[in-house]
Amino acid sequence: MPSIVLSDPEIMSGTPCFRGTRVPVKTLFDYLAHNHPLDEFLDDFPTVYRDQALAALQEAQEKLLAPYDEAVAIEYLAAGRRRPGG
Repeated sequence: MPSIVLSDPEIMSGTPCFRGTRVPVKTLFDYLAHNHPLDEFLDDFPTVYRDQALAALQEAQEKLLAPYDEAVAIEYLAAGRRRPGG
């Protein structure tokens, strides 16, 4: 499945945007960082669908936590234990 985020030099000079829109993903994070609810962002940017916004947040979470999850797994393996949940 392709990323929900697209960075194309022909669209917004390559700024990462929600695929199929001209809405920068950073705008979603700016809204949330300033304590604006997701619904407000979606109301202000109707070309972005809820599932797109949630998928972008999930993708960011996975990318941010992947190094942590890998480090935890390595620590458990080094200690001779099985990985948590596995």
